[in-house]
This record gives sequence, structure tokens and C-alpha cells, in this order.
Amino acid sequence: MESDLREHREREGLSQGDLAAAVDVTRQTINAVERGRYDPSLELALKLAAHFDCAVEDLFRLETPP
Repeated sequence: MESDLREHREREGLSQGDLAAAVDVTRQTINAVERGRYDPSLELALKLAAHFDCAVEDLFRLETPP
């Protein structure tokens, strides 16, 4: 899954720790999602979208095969 989470976070001037605290996860979870090493649960994806006041699709999209 590809993510624009980092772009949204940086646009708002948030650190990974700030965002993690806002959505009740660890900084390591945010880091893993941003690096594509962890696909967020539906609950986390919805929390992140609500935090940024956007659709889940604005933050995440499925990778298309080559």
C-alpha cells in the first residue's frame, strides 16, 4: 500500500510523535506506515483521515502491479 501520510504530516508541521499521540499509536507505527512497512488497520486509517480532515483515499492507495 502506498501512503501520502508523510506529506500530510509535514504539511501540518507535525512530528511523527505528535501524530502518533493524536491518533493513539506509537511513533514507530507512524514511521512504519510512512515507510510502507506496515499497512494500517481500518481503524487507524480512519483515525488518520479524520485527523487530517480528508478521505482515506487521500492518504492511502493500493499499489498497482507493474
